[in-house]
Amino acid sequence: MSIYVAHRLFAAHDRALAAALAERLAAKVGTERVFLPFCDTDEEDLIAEVKGRRLFELDRDRLGCLDAMVALLHGPSLDDGVCMEIGYAAASSIPVLLLTTDFQTYSLSKDGAHLDFPDPLIQAVANHIIRMPRLGPPSSSHQQGATHYAGFLSRNLSQVDAALDTAVEAVLGLPAPALRSTAHNEDCLVYVEGSPYTAWGHDYLARPCLDAGHRVVLPRRFTATDPTAGALDDLTAACGASRLLTDVSGPETPPGTALLIGAALASDVRIAAFHPHLTYTHASGREPNWRNLMIQYAVHAHLKDREAVQA
Repeated sequence: MSIYVAHRLFAAHDRALAAALAERLAAKVGTERVFLPFCDTDEEDLIAEVKGRRLFELDRDRLGCLDAMVALLHGPSLDDGVCMEIGYAAASSIPVLLLTTDFQTYSLSKDGAHLDFPDPLIQAVANHIIRMPRLGPPSSSHQQGATHYAGFLSRNLSQVDAALDTAVEAVLGLPAPALRSTAHNEDCLVYVEGSPYTAWGHDYLARPCLDAGHRVVLPRRFTATDPTAGALDDLTAACGASRLLTDVSGPETPPGTALLIGAALASDVRIAAFHPHLTYTHASGREPNWRNLMIQYAVHAHLKDREAVQA
């Protein structure tokens, strides 16, 4: 059993949490069957001519030979690289387990159905979701001189321990990967995914496609009566299109958009990312990246303006 641990990796506490999960999984299946990005790609010390691309290639290679994925997702701002990896696994018929300690749930309207994650696509592709939203029980013992902060820390750590133990047992019970069905990519069909962070909406990207004679599909999950069913329709449409045109504007690529980019990459769909106002991330030994490197190197074209979309 080969297990991929997908996690946010830009801060020590995120990496430590993922390492704790990987260590527990390795005790069950062996270290050679667990892949932990950053750790197993030696990211901090890796030397490569184009380091970001090389890291993308190493992660993608492992995504192509999985039996299961465990993804750590916390809070309303989900890591776009993790969401991209989830989409790749889902489109490849790899079972996905999602683990969260977020105490919030989400809905698309005030009285709408509650979801574990902000975008219904995340919910829709999961084979199993583990939510541990509450602190662990107060400790029965109290060390002399200990503050109430120590007790609060203990309750958080016990919450994490319970979540990780539950995830390990659950991933071992996931079904085997299904036989992947090869989607037929329809010529001249473009799936257009706008960004919730911008004011121009879908039409800004869809209109040039229509003017060029393409057929266009727009997302259904945000307006469907059943958002989860609408999300699965979106996934099917994106994986069956000839092109995926996405707006990745915002503080990070929107989670559902990132998931569709991963799914499209796994389905051999050409991907274009519209992102007119760039900001860059920098890391030692790595070239500047204008998006999460899993997003940046998954796309086939970066579009900076409407003229580029039309072209």
